[in-house]
Amino acid sequence: MGNICRSPTAEGVVRQLLRRKELDGRVEVDSAGTHGYHVGEAPDQRTQRAAASRNYDLSDMRARKVAAQDLDYFDLILAMDHNNLSVLQRICPPEKHDRLGLFMSYSKNFDDDEVPDPYYGLGHGFDLVLDMVEDAADGLIESIEQRLLDEVSASSEHPRRNHHDSTS
Repeated sequence: MGNICRSPTAEGVVRQLLRRKELDGRVEVDSAGTHGYHVGEAPDQRTQRAAASRNYDLSDMRARKVAAQDLDYFDLILAMDHNNLSVLQRICPPEKHDRLGLFMSYSKNFDDDEVPDPYYGLGHGFDLVLDMVEDAADGLIESIEQRLLDEVSASSEHPRRNHHDSTS
């Protein structure tokens, strides 16, 4: 929503996983909020502390609001909850709705389809967010790896085809 808790956590976790898998040069990741409450601010200090305890550095991130060009540029736009997904569906052109989804749809160990917003809760909520985000990020990276493999297979089957490789 405000891009200071859940989404920067997800961005930091996904970036680190991509680096470990040496995919950071092929996949671009960014986070943004559906509301402009905190534009230009660093992630919440509690978010940064929880992330740092697991070796994720979010200190250089700054909140921003989803822009119209994001809906054109990124191949995949994942929301942390149904409320934010609804906002994205309202601002996204209908022909691009297939790019939208819930981040937790990639989770393997949680039945929840939403990452709870820890902002108004107690400190343990930030650790739960990290648990959920790490799990869903693993599934997301697996999906991206498969997509990249499928794109390589498709381009080798059709060598004359001009194929643009961009997954976000």
